Amino acid sequence: MPIPFRYAQDLRTRFPQLRSAAFQIENIDATANANPAISGFAALADQRLAGGSEAEFPEIQAWRRAFAAMGLKPTQYRCASEALLRRYRKEGALTALHPLIDLCNAASLAHAIPIAVFDADRIAGPLAVRFARGDEVYETFAGTTEHPEAGEVIFADESGRAHARRWTNRQSGWSAIRPGTSRALIVAEALHETAEQDISCIVSVLGEALRTTWPNCTLRKVDPQ
Repeated sequence: MPIPFRYAQDLRTRFPQLRSAAFQIENIDATANANPAISGFAALADQRLAGGSEAEFPEIQAWRRAFAAMGLKPTQYRCASEALLRRYRKEGALTALHPLIDLCNAASLAHAIPIAVFDADRIAGPLAVRFARGDEVYETFAGTTEHPEAGEVIFADESGRAHARRWTNRQSGWSAIRPGTSRALIVAEALHETAEQDISCIVSVLGEALRTTWPNCTLRKVDPQ
């Protein structure tokens, strides 16, 4: 069964323009070749970046406004898609990590929309995007632990573990995709004016790319509550 996923009502009230989609994929492995789909997404990103910096994209500007509203300096804490685009524009490529991560990162580049990917087996019960209490535990990619600041937007499970800090800024090392990951939860989020149709587009094109890369996978939509 898919992991239940929801947004806290006070978060939805504060950001009524939020649009998102989530789905769970099963039967994946680290040996698949996602390069054809990745190349297609990268070409779309190249076209957009040829017309201007990622900072000018409406998708990125919307997240910058949200981060500023949360009291974060937008050029210090960037949403995941802006950070990816910025690195890609400077280096011309992204480091290969795992075919699922690489594919979702490429889709994020093409659409300038943050896409989070969690190892579903590392999440305890329902996953909620909510304001932190301050006692949740966040594990960095270096293996150290932190406590999110009270009022910070986090992805948190029933055990009180934070799987992402500052909303779309940084995921946790605890639920990062590993070579042995077989189930994952994928979440795409947007705040800009055409977010609804763009999220729908991502669901379609990324879903097709996932099924092509892992023909035997099971893909289930998770309706955010």
